[in-house]
Amino acid sequence: MKIRTPRSRWLALLAALPAALAPSAALAQNAAASTPKIDTGDTAWLLISTALVLLMTPGLAFFYGGLVRSKNVLATMMQSLTAMAMAGVLWIVLGYSLAFGPNLGGLIGGLNYLFMHDVGLEPSPIYAPTTPHLAFMAFQGMFAIITPALIGGAIAERMKFKSFLWFISLWLLFVYAPLAHWVWGDGGWLLKLGALDFAGGTVVHISSGVSALVEISM
Repeated sequence: MKIRTPRSRWLALLAALPAALAPSAALAQNAAASTPKIDTGDTAWLLISTALVLLMTPGLAFFYGGLVRSKNVLATMMQSLTAMAMAGVLWIVLGYSLAFGPNLGGLIGGLNYLFMHDVGLEPSPIYAPTTPHLAFMAFQGMFAIITPALIGGAIAERMKFKSFLWFISLWLLFVYAPLAHWVWGDGGWLLKLGALDFAGGTVVHISSGVSALVEISM
């Protein structure tokens, strides 16, 4: 004898089907939301911010040029402008990798991004989930440029041009890059302690101010 399922039982099963599928749908929605995807608005704003920070260094050159004697105006302005070139190249070659590469003990980044390896137009899940990784690198590079340029105000008329080039190159790699990783890099030990760096107050201003004070005290 064949037993038939009552119609009410089938209706109950159909009514419970959406609830059974809801967790799967929610998981799929969360997975889609966590997948890095470029947002045009975020990218445009990041590029505008990058340009604004870039303009700060030439502005700094004119400001410092007005603080020194007329015979040192050109040399002082060239210090800031040359810092843009030197720091920009060093940031692309090694600095960005040391600051934002995979964490090594909370102290420094690895060399995975050396010479911009794996830094392209794809978003970075860690640092730039809605913008190209390359745009994030350029934005951070502008701060790496202006920070050593800030020190130039303290050593104006006190350091030879050649010595200044050596100084900013070594300072960027051995002071700025590790400090940027501590505060901004994923896994940095200061970041783990809950450090909040508003507008580069620690990485940019405190580091350059303390370095300038040490420099003029020597």
